[in-house]
Amino acid sequence: MTKGPHFPILLLLLGAMALGESEFISIAKADNEVPKEMLAAQIRNQGMVCDQPQRAVRDAKRSRPDYDVWTLTCKNAVYRIGRYPDLAARVVRLR
Repeated sequence: MTKGPHFPILLLLLGAMALGESEFISIAKADNEVPKEMLAAQIRNQGMVCDQPQRAVRDAKRSRPDYDVWTLTCKNAVYRIGRYPDLAARVVRLR
C-alpha cells in the first residue's frame, strides 16, 4: 500500500476502531492541548522565556504548506512562532 495524502487519517480511523471511541476522543483532546506546551518547550530550547503557556493559536493567514505560524501566549510574553519541520523556529516577541 502506498502512502497517499489520506494515509494519516486512515491510521487514525484504524486506531479509533482498535481503541474504542472513548480512547480516541481522549487522544484527540490531548492532541489539541499539545501545541502550547510543545511550542513553549521549543522556544525555551532556543533561549526564550515562556512562563506558564496559556494558549497557542495557529495563524491560518500566515501559515503555508510545511510552514506553520502560531501565536503563543505565555504569562510573561506573547510570541509569533514560525516553524518548518525539523528546523529551529523563527520567533518574534510581540509583547
